[in-house]
Amino acid sequence: MNFNFIPSSLVLFRFLISPFLLWDALDGQVSIWFIIGFVTAFISDIFDGIIARKLGVSTAELRQADSWADVCLFSCIFISAWLVHKDVLITYRLPLLTVVFAQLIWWIVNLTKYGKPASYHTYSAKFWGITLFIAIVALFGFNYSGFALWLTCIAGFIHTLEEIAMTLILPEWQHDVLSIFHALKIRKDLPNISTP
Repeated sequence: MNFNFIPSSLVLFRFLISPFLLWDALDGQVSIWFIIGFVTAFISDIFDGIIARKLGVSTAELRQADSWADVCLFSCIFISAWLVHKDVLITYRLPLLTVVFAQLIWWIVNLTKYGKPASYHTYSAKFWGITLFIAIVALFGFNYSGFALWLTCIAGFIHTLEEIAMTLILPEWQHDVLSIFHALKIRKDLPNISTP
C-alpha cells in the first residue's frame, strides 16, 4: 500500500484546522477544543517531516508547503491571542514586537535574495517551535505567560538571526539546512564559491 500521501495530508490538516482555531476564539474565549486542535496540529508538524523523509518524499515543494502551513497556523494563533489575551500581548509588546520585526527582516532578506521565503527547518526552528508550543498551551490552557513567553521570544529572535545569516551565506535557495554550520559547509562545497 502506498503511504506517500501521509506527509502532504498532515500539512493540509494544519492549513484546514487553523481557521477553526481562530473561529473558536472569536467570542473572546476558547474552549478545550482549541487546545486539542492546536496540540494535534503541533503533532502533525512534528511527524510530517519525519514521515516524508522515511518515505523518501521530502521534496522542496512539500517543505515549502510545510512552512506556509506553519505561517497559517501561528498567524491564526496570534490573532486568537489578541482576541482572548490582548492584555498579555500589550504587556509583552516589546519582546513580541522585537521578534515580529526580526521576522519581517527575515522575509525581506529572503524575498530580495531568492524571490521566495526560505525553508531551512533548522534545529533552532525546532527549538523555537517547542517553546512556542509551551507558551501557547500555558497561555490558552492555564492563563500563564511569564517565563514561557519570554523564552519563546528569545528563542524566536535567535532563530531568526541565524536564518538571516544563513540566507546571506547561501548563494542559492536551499531547503532543509539544519544550522548555520551546515550552511557554511554547503557554501564551501559549492564550485566556484569562495568561503566568506
